Order: sequence, then structure tokens, then C-alpha cells
Amino acid sequence: MSDISLQLTIKEESSHLFKRCIRKLLEATFILRDRDEKLFSFISRESNRQDISEYLRMIGFDILVDEKTGVGMLIASEEDSETVGLKRANVVTFTTLQYHLLLVLWKVYLEGLGYNEGNFVTKGDLIDKIKSYGLVPARAELNAAFKLFKKYSLINYAEDEDGEDMKIKLYPSLQFGWDLPQFQTVVREYLKEDAEAVPEKEAGKDPDLAENLVEFEEEEL
Repeated sequence: MSDISLQLTIKEESSHLFKRCIRKLLEATFILRDRDEKLFSFISRESNRQDISEYLRMIGFDILVDEKTGVGMLIASEEDSETVGLKRANVVTFTTLQYHLLLVLWKVYLEGLGYNEGNFVTKGDLIDKIKSYGLVPARAELNAAFKLFKKYSLINYAEDEDGEDMKIKLYPSLQFGWDLPQFQTVVREYLKEDAEAVPEKEAGKDPDLAENLVEFEEEEL
């Protein structure tokens, strides 16, 4: 194993933003233009991105910035991708229910693209959509999932609001919030259940969802 060395010179006026970006990535995985415009602007500059990348690689991570979607993401460093104990260090294992909810949120996000500034859904409409796919989560399970998704910047909402009219903002980070092996397992379970069910039109299901899941599974994440 080669020696580890780090030589960084961060200008004084940039040091605070540098520290905030590092801590935000380690805490929440994502930095979003829609949510942290100042931090995203900082990591979007090539020189800053290189400094952050060099720092993160010291502990087995790296940063990916997708300027088109406005998402900065903590990822495993390629150098340590096969290192035992580091490969899954920043992977959160969701429950099967939470993964099903993520699939529904992603579907709703795609449906809302391009209509208004920001991508919002009311809690009532989201619950109706969830139920249309045969999911009936308990209130406690749903609230726990929402809190977890908010922590990792997949969605956002005002915690002092509640009820069916509560607005939930959906972020483009939803497309990156997947652990591929677990995602594929959930997709197979969904498609198996769908094949055993009554015809989609009779069941009132959206036939596009299964097709989207298959296409999404085939993409390289």
C-alpha cells in the first residue's frame, strides 16, 4: 500500500465554505443547488472540487457533481472501491417499505418535471399515489421514512406542518438514492407481484411504473 500524503492550501476566505461542504457531504451525502445554492456553487468550481476530492480520498471517499441536475454527491473513491470495510461505508440500508416509497417518490418526481418552479406534491396526493400501488404504510412508518429521506436531502418539508395539504418538495437526488443490489431485489419483488396480480388496467395500476422500473434497473447506477 502506498503512503498517504495530503497537501492542500485553502485560502482563508474559502476555508469556512470548504469545511461546511465536507461536513454536509459526510452528514447528508448530498449537496443540492435547490437547497444549498451557496455550497453547490462552491463545489461546482473546478479548483474547489479538486481540493474537496483530494481531501475526501484520504478517507476513502470522493465527490461527484452533476451540474445538469444540480446535485453534488459523496461517493466511494475508485481507489478504495474494493477495499473491505470501506466499500459500503456511506450506504444506508432502507427497509423494503422505504424502498417501495422511494420508487413511488421517483415516479411522482418524473411526473412533475417541467410544470412549475420546483417539484412539489401534497402529502394527501402522495398518500393516494402510494395506495394506488398497493402500499398501505402505517402513519408511524410513513413519518419515519419521510424523516430519513429529508435527512439525506431526498425530499424536504416543513416539520411544523401536517395534514393532507402539507407540501413536500422532491429533489433530483432521488435518482441517486439507490443501493443497486437492494434496488434490484425490490424491483424483482415488485415485478413478481405484478405478474401474479390481475391485469393492470382492471386493477387501476399505472402500467408505466413496471416499465420504468425495468428501464431503471438496466441503467448503470
